Amino acid sequence: MNTSIIHQARTKIRVLIVDDQTLLRRSLVTILNPVADILVVSEATDAASSLAAARSLLPDVILMDIHLSNGSDGIEATRAICSDAALRCTKVCMLTVFDDDASVFRALRAGASGYLLKDTPPEGVIDAVRTINAGRSLLSPGVLSTVIAHAHPAEVLSVPLSALTSRQTEVLRLVASGLSNDDIEERLGISHSTLKSHMGALLRRLGARDRAQLVIAAYEGGLMGTR
Repeated sequence: MNTSIIHQARTKIRVLIVDDQTLLRRSLVTILNPVADILVVSEATDAASSLAAARSLLPDVILMDIHLSNGSDGIEATRAICSDAALRCTKVCMLTVFDDDASVFRALRAGASGYLLKDTPPEGVIDAVRTINAGRSLLSPGVLSTVIAHAHPAEVLSVPLSALTSRQTEVLRLVASGLSNDDIEERLGISHSTLKSHMGALLRRLGARDRAQLVIAAYEGGLMGTR
């Protein structure tokens, strides 16, 4: 790779596209590569090649097909990527053809930061990459609540919510209730910087990557009561 390409890869949002359909991969490349702050660094067609590409290229964002063919599982690939310490800064956005609550929940549990429907218009795809890269979840509060409501009780795992301070627990409860940052700040009478500090502490203590993971932690830890 020449110097100019390396520089581009370091200054743009680096994207890896994982899908077994050539047409979709090429369409996403066509949508994303002309954007000034985005660069598609590679494509992959299955779980094994996606993990290898991620470890080699360290992309910022991976657009991962939730249902790969040929016995390959996009959710398990996501789990492997998100559990790899070398890929802490890599965020995964699932690609799906329809709202499948059970699969989306499994993907979030595996570490994905959100999901994107495959019929999303080009500007939505671009916004999604930027949103995921910025560390925000790509799920509206309503959709996230619906996904969590469909989780099977057997899948629930305990998280160390007892380690949180009372204020952090309060913030987590409000986040899991679907409130925006502005709403939480107004409800608690705190500043933006104070909330940012609480959110950072929650992410660190609960080992969460983003807001979506915090909501799941709240439900898994029983903070939101019986479903």
